[in-house]
Amino acid sequence: MTIQLEWESMDKLEFDYEELIKQVISASLEEEGCPYEAEVSVVLTDNEEIHQVNKEFRGIDRATDVLSFPMVEYEMPGNFDFLEERPDCFHPETGELLLGDIMVSIERAREQAEEYGHSLERELAFLITHSVLHLCGYDHMEEEERLAMEKKQRLILDKLGIKRE
Repeated sequence: MTIQLEWESMDKLEFDYEELIKQVISASLEEEGCPYEAEVSVVLTDNEEIHQVNKEFRGIDRATDVLSFPMVEYEMPGNFDFLEERPDCFHPETGELLLGDIMVSIERAREQAEEYGHSLERELAFLITHSVLHLCGYDHMEEEERLAMEKKQRLILDKLGIKRE
């Protein structure tokens, strides 16, 4: 697995965020049964930058906690079967599945951790899990989809021993 990590925030973290991100992405893909090695790009940024990206790509003029940019359009969430027919979804040199990009506002994650009364590590793990599920085709536009996605998020974080405090 390749994780391309960019740090664009002035906010510093007091824990091994790189290892946490790697564990969460790996556990999420394992839980989804992804049969491929994958490449994911993760950008850790601030509210100002994510606000601009949110406005540009989604037409929403405010900061958000996390944005997901899937490289693959799934027929069914978490179903990777069709990818064998899609060589364009794989990195030509490494053969890894190009899952997509994740952008997290560390500033917003810190605010939410305080708001929800848990650690910043837990909030970052939650946001990465949430985003990886988006990269695997999940969405939460409908109530049924939202509930299914929340269940998967809890399951993945529980398996990693990352609980709300």
